[in-house]
Amino acid sequence: MVGGGVPIPSDDHTRKICHMAIKRLEVAKDILTPFEEQVSMRIGINTRPLIAGVIGVKKFIYYLWGDTVNTASRMESHAEAGKIQITSEVYELIKNEFECQLRGLINVKGKGSMTTYFLMEAKE
Repeated sequence: MVGGGVPIPSDDHTRKICHMAIKRLEVAKDILTPFEEQVSMRIGINTRPLIAGVIGVKKFIYYLWGDTVNTASRMESHAEAGKIQITSEVYELIKNEFECQLRGLINVKGKGSMTTYFLMEAKE
C-alpha cells in the first residue's frame, strides 16, 4: 500500500501517485519469478481524506485506514492484471494530464455500482 500526501499534505499527491503507479507497472514487466514467469500485478487508486498514524505499543507501525483506503483496495482487487484502475474522483483530478480509458460501471463489494477508469499513461 502507498499513501500520497501523508504525513505531509501535498496539492499534487494524486498526480505523483499516478506517475508512480505507471512506473511500477513498467518495472514489473522486467521482473521474472523463479519459474521464469512474468510478474503480474494490479493497482488501484482512490483519493479522499483518510486517517494515518503510528499504532502499536511494543512494535510500531505507520498505518492508513478509512473508507478511502478500503475503496483503493477494492479498485485493486477488481482491476485486471497489468492495469491501474482508478475511481471517478481520481479521474476528475488527473484527466488533463493522463490518458485514461473508461472501464464503465462495475459492482464493487461494499460500495455498489461505481464508474471506474483505467489509467493508461501520462499525456505528452
